Amino acid sequence: MSEIIKENSRISGPWKGANQGSLRVRNERIVLQLIREHGELTKAEATRATGLSANAMSVIFRALEEDGLLLRGEPTRGRIGQPSIPLRLNPEAHSYVTLKVGRRSLELAVVNFVGSVVASNNLPLPFPTPNKTVEFVRDKLDAVLKSAGKTKRAISGMSIAMPFELWNWASDFGAPPAEMDTWRDFDLASAIEDIVPWSVAIENDATAACRGEVVFGKHLDKQDWIYFFVGTFIGGGVVMNGRVFPGRRGNAGGFGPMRVPEQEGGNRLVDHASLVVLEKDIAKNGGDPLLVYDQNPDWAGHEKVVDNWIERAARNLAHATVSSLSVIDFEAVVIDGAISPDIKSRLVAEVIKQLENTDLQGILMPKVEAGQIGHQARTIGAAALLCDEYTPKNPYR
Repeated sequence: MSEIIKENSRISGPWKGANQGSLRVRNERIVLQLIREHGELTKAEATRATGLSANAMSVIFRALEEDGLLLRGEPTRGRIGQPSIPLRLNPEAHSYVTLKVGRRSLELAVVNFVGSVVASNNLPLPFPTPNKTVEFVRDKLDAVLKSAGKTKRAISGMSIAMPFELWNWASDFGAPPAEMDTWRDFDLASAIEDIVPWSVAIENDATAACRGEVVFGKHLDKQDWIYFFVGTFIGGGVVMNGRVFPGRRGNAGGFGPMRVPEQEGGNRLVDHASLVVLEKDIAKNGGDPLLVYDQNPDWAGHEKVVDNWIERAARNLAHATVSSLSVIDFEAVVIDGAISPDIKSRLVAEVIKQLENTDLQGILMPKVEAGQIGHQARTIGAAALLCDEYTPKNPYR
């Protein structure tokens, strides 16, 4: 996270802060994310990392402690002077209700301040509709809150991660166009606000997944990178200067429509690197297409189908990567998805292999690695949308 303001308003490094009182809230947000990525920090370490004065850092740490956002660790002794006390984020500082609307499932969850899913309820379905989605929240909210040990007054906010324009490409994943078209004029956030006591934020699901990776993952080694999320459709996000770049209309990193070389199946990335493609191949092979969403799938009899899909998806992800690198000099590619850890590891390895055998003249080979959040990245990313901004003390407490 490097969107930081200096006194002269110039960016001069990934963790440089400002001593001006008017920027205190921004600096508090910076310190929170700095601690989030390192796990814990002392005041002295945070002072060195941000360039803030020791006095300013003391004020920030004291305010964050008073708001209940930080917890003290054991003092570090054995050095000259007073013992250093590391501080870490308080997981219970805030709790968020999140709703993930996917093309094959709905998930309602309570996520804490450090990005852990405390409780959740998942509903597999062939396709989502507005009525099913609102009914799901109405029916499951109290049970999820009870499972998390939370009351509605203990929740700091709610957010939704969902694909934009769900009515598009309905036939590509076997949904009735007429039913999906009901999303066209439906305001889900407003409908949910009618049944919950919080305001509701909303973000594109793949952008939310990317935000979850940025906020809750460990990526101190990179600032500019591409994020691919392999779901029913392929999506993703763009990270610039350590921050998610959503674009003017929230669609930056929507890699699905990106053109790839003409081949059987189509010339878009979505036609080759999406789980709906694997669904169809599994069904043709006599299997249950929804097997692909199992986190511990039994691929007995389908190994060849899976191998072929991994090669096909990786080849086209490599094409998409090269196209992206020709526009912006991204240093890395992070790949995650609603897939098992084994499939993700194999996919990452195959993308690296494909890139190594691709003409990279004029661009530099990026680092390619697996995402750290996993199949619940969209659910967790919805919470990141709320805690990515400075979160004041819960007024109910």
